Amino acid sequence: MYRLLLAICCTLLSISLYAQELNCTITINSDQVGQTNQQIFKTLERSLNDFVNKSKWTNKVYKERERVNARMFITVSEYESNRFKASIQLQSSRPIYNTSYESPVFNYKDNQFNFEYIEFQPLVFNENVFDSNLVGVVSYYVYIMLGLDADTFALEGGNDFFRKAQNIVTQAQGSSFTGWSQSSSERTRFELVDNLMSNTFREYRIAMYNYHRKGLDILADNNSTGKQVIAGTMRLMETMVKRRPNAFLIQTFFDAKSEEIKDIFSDGPKMDIVQLKETLTRIAPFYSNTWNEIKY
Repeated sequence: MYRLLLAICCTLLSISLYAQELNCTITINSDQVGQTNQQIFKTLERSLNDFVNKSKWTNKVYKERERVNARMFITVSEYESNRFKASIQLQSSRPIYNTSYESPVFNYKDNQFNFEYIEFQPLVFNENVFDSNLVGVVSYYVYIMLGLDADTFALEGGNDFFRKAQNIVTQAQGSSFTGWSQSSSERTRFELVDNLMSNTFREYRIAMYNYHRKGLDILADNNSTGKQVIAGTMRLMETMVKRRPNAFLIQTFFDAKSEEIKDIFSDGPKMDIVQLKETLTRIAPFYSNTWNEIKY
């Protein structure tokens, strides 16, 4: 009995020490498809949840509480003969120190998500071979979300993850699927990870770290200082925007952060935010209505 209990304890300890990287919920919406048999969509949903949450994506050790909380919403618009036309919405968040709050880190929709899938086919990621657009796109965004999460805890901490995503892009270049191309009228997966790894947009990576680790994480203990740091990250972003107007990463940042920024500066100790609102309007005019809602 003692040996049995010891074995169980060792197994539980092993699971806690080597928890997978993601705590991700994947939802398939097939309402737009005139398909009476919904079983294939349910099977796909279960398979994707198992694939993302049970695969070991890195050699890093994640404790249970360190797993990245994420969601993927896949909306299927067409389905015929195992061919799917869909979009995928990605969301991830990270906890804020000394609070129960989860801060949104990534909120992005990719409309170029066509793939082939046969019910019950195994989903396996091989970083050296691109043989499934379904696996390739989902794996790519796993690494993007892991990389962005790491960037919020350490300066440029996401490099290893972004390199994995870049490798998937390289492998996908020879495929006929859209969304991977370097030259396209739409924002592509190539452009997203290329920008993340480029020194041209390094201010974005610095801002991600400063905003979360030096700003949000100290708000609970020192609200005034936290706000000043976050305001400083907006000025840093403006430096990048002056050099590269309409930068892709600016859009992705504020798609995740606009409501949060509004709430941060509308609550707690007051500060002069006239200049902040002017800065926000210059770098993210597409959210000018949100900035106008900041109360002070």
